[in-house]
Amino acid sequence: MYRFAIYGKGGIGKSTVTTALSCAFQEMGLRVLQIGCDPKADSTLYLHGGERIETMLDVLRKKRDHAELEDLVHEGYKGILCAEAGGPTPGLGCAGRGIAAAFEALEDRDAFEILKPDVVLFDVLGDVVCGGFAMPIREGYADQVYIVTSGENMAIYAAANISMAVENFRERGYAKLGGLILNRRNVPDELAKVKTLAEDIHTDIVSDLPRDNSIAESETEKKPLFETAPHSPYAEEVRKLAARMLKRDADAEEGN
Repeated sequence: MYRFAIYGKGGIGKSTVTTALSCAFQEMGLRVLQIGCDPKADSTLYLHGGERIETMLDVLRKKRDHAELEDLVHEGYKGILCAEAGGPTPGLGCAGRGIAAAFEALEDRDAFEILKPDVVLFDVLGDVVCGGFAMPIREGYADQVYIVTSGENMAIYAAANISMAVENFRERGYAKLGGLILNRRNVPDELAKVKTLAEDIHTDIVSDLPRDNSIAESETEKKPLFETAPHSPYAEEVRKLAARMLKRDADAEEGN
């Protein structure tokens, strides 16, 4: 089972990247589980025709111990399995702790053993890597962490913070940093800025995703990009990224 965590600053496009990767892995014939770890619960939105699925936390509030696995995980576009952790009532509780509760619910129901996904993708908000949002790293759920960034200063700042968190947990035998995914915003000197970041945190740029109008068009249609524009430059680059991620994970395993 390949297990990847996709981190990035809010609004940087990590959910778009994660959803596109889910579609790319599905094209390869792999069984995919995408887990949204953002309180907005919109990671899997376009895998369900623009309709939000019920979050795990909402289900647990209503059904508590009576919640079944099928209440927590839903099938979306082309059989991609989808789950959204959700968050607490606004102003009450900690979103990070909500993620922990959702993950524990999956574990209690033997989700990974029963669903048997080939690839698990965690879509994680990375503005602040507190204990809950770091859970895919620190609890050993993910093997590789990829950080989505652009050349914008706040995105680079967030990426640097995420890399520090990954490094702290790597020393304990948890997830390792797989690299940076450049999601272009076409700001001045963008590639140079992200290359400098990569050098500073001792990693590399594993993908350079182009600014593509097809993404906005697919969102207007409330469908994944791989359905509306499967041969767009963005989709083609994501396919290469998916293949690269599988190879890197396999190489890391051999290195161990």
